[in-house]
Amino acid sequence: MIYLLILSGILLYISGGARVNTLELNIAVKSGSSGIIPCVYDKQHKENRKYLCWGTYWSSCSILAYAGETGKFSITDYPDQSIFTVRWDKLEISDSGYYWCAVEIGGYGTVDAGYYLYLTVQSAPGVSVKNSSVSGHEGDNVSVQCFYTSGYKDKLKQWCRYKDKGCYTGKRTGTSQNPSVQISDDGRRSFTVLMTGLRLSDSGWYLCSVGDLQVPVQLTVNEPKPGKITNQFSYKNVTLFCRYTTQTSANINPTSVNEIITRINTNMSLHHYRHDVILLMSLVATLVLFLLVFLVVIVTWRLRKKPGEFSLYTSGGLTLYYCASFTAT
Repeated sequence: MIYLLILSGILLYISGGARVNTLELNIAVKSGSSGIIPCVYDKQHKENRKYLCWGTYWSSCSILAYAGETGKFSITDYPDQSIFTVRWDKLEISDSGYYWCAVEIGGYGTVDAGYYLYLTVQSAPGVSVKNSSVSGHEGDNVSVQCFYTSGYKDKLKQWCRYKDKGCYTGKRTGTSQNPSVQISDDGRRSFTVLMTGLRLSDSGWYLCSVGDLQVPVQLTVNEPKPGKITNQFSYKNVTLFCRYTTQTSANINPTSVNEIITRINTNMSLHHYRHDVILLMSLVATLVLFLLVFLVVIVTWRLRKKPGEFSLYTSGGLTLYYCASFTAT
């Protein structure tokens, strides 16, 4: 299959199709099913007419449908995303072959822009997905399960973004290196893609890729759920979590944030005051304990004086002397 794709690209170049972008895509399709595939194009062509073409060679392919038309193949254009989608109904094994995502450029001697992909239609495709369309909210996680047959057990497993063909690679005993995209392969019949901390910019088309087969998956990331933590920031080692609901989000303003910071300052001042009081009480308690110990030592020392010991007391400027002598009986 790879050799056929390379050969086709060489033939296209020789035939003068210089505007054709040859992407090596081999989309797995289950016979008798309905499905959808994305076609990307340069944003400068968003106003141009889009169409799907069938045939091995660009110069002789047959146009199957234009954007806006309905039939076995129907095309919907999304100019804001620079993508148009091709939806089909009940493909058969005989429909396997080369298809071309194309944009009509027009003008004398001007070649239309497009690229080819290969549709492999099988009764039991080597690669498939549980859901071809998944969705989640910003900040949430989403998972996609990709299945493969025994013949693809040892093939490379990847999760690729369709638009730029950037891929994350998984290993049977590990996961991908990107912490926000984790790929876990059970080594038997499926691997799971987990995308964490979704962002709105993650929306788009992806490919479950195993070896030389791919299956498109559309990911839609929606606005955060009402009441969900949407942002956080730190101030004086205190982390603030900002929440909102659809009813109150319009009332949020910078004054609210200033009020929060004022409360933090007040709470921190009270905290420092309590800390000082506790420290002072601890010092007083320590001093009292020290005095008690000192008095006990003095009393003990006096009781243990030896016979005939000379003692002196001074009080209020009056000095008293006495001698004590004890005789044991």
